[in-house]
Amino acid sequence: MAERKIKIERVQTGIRIERRILKVLKGLAEFHDISLGDLMEGIVLHSFEGKSPFGMRSLAVIESLRKIYGLDLDAQASHKLVEES
Repeated sequence: MAERKIKIERVQTGIRIERRILKVLKGLAEFHDISLGDLMEGIVLHSFEGKSPFGMRSLAVIESLRKIYGLDLDAQASHKLVEES
């Protein structure tokens, strides 16, 4: 059975994001052969429903990418981040 497609309107945005987080996200998108935007939409839609957006395979890839890019931040850091001047 063919999967039903949902028509949407996408907009260009200029979000700012921590450099190492972006590198991990780009690496994960590349691993899944999808765009960064598609990855982020999936993460957000899962999070809005209180679901984890990642399976065990993706979590293993994320852990490897975190090590490669030196991403030592965790969820506890999310409300403590400030930019260098």
